[in-house]
Amino acid sequence: MGSIGVLGLAIIGGIAIVVQGQLMAVMTQALGPLESVFITYWGGAMAVGLMMAGARGGNLSAFTTVPWYTLGSGLAGLIIIGTIGYVVPRLGVAGGFTVIVATQFVAGVMIDHYGWLGAVVRPFDLPKLIGLGLMMIGVTLLVR
Repeated sequence: MGSIGVLGLAIIGGIAIVVQGQLMAVMTQALGPLESVFITYWGGAMAVGLMMAGARGGNLSAFTTVPWYTLGSGLAGLIIIGTIGYVVPRLGVAGGFTVIVATQFVAGVMIDHYGWLGAVVRPFDLPKLIGLGLMMIGVTLLVR
């Protein structure tokens, strides 16, 4: 996939995240946070199961070869989905995702800088500091 395709896919993913956030907010208010997370994961598991059934050449049996800590991604996903369902009704879609995404950038810079969780080391530098500072100004303007 070329650069344009990757950017297009990122845009689709970005739209899907905020749409899911609003859907989770509605579900969480009607059902409760744990119930909405369960339904979201159940629906996702069913969709992926169908995709895997239609695909050939998968390698699910190799899950024992990945580092043990990568299996925590499911727990991280539960935290993400639960947080979105709780935060969006209280801060709005834009406000909630502004804080979530800004936090992702800060955490991402730290993971890159220290090479945590198997990441390639990408040192923290002045342009990244300026970018994070400008982003925090934007967060303040969007969430106030």
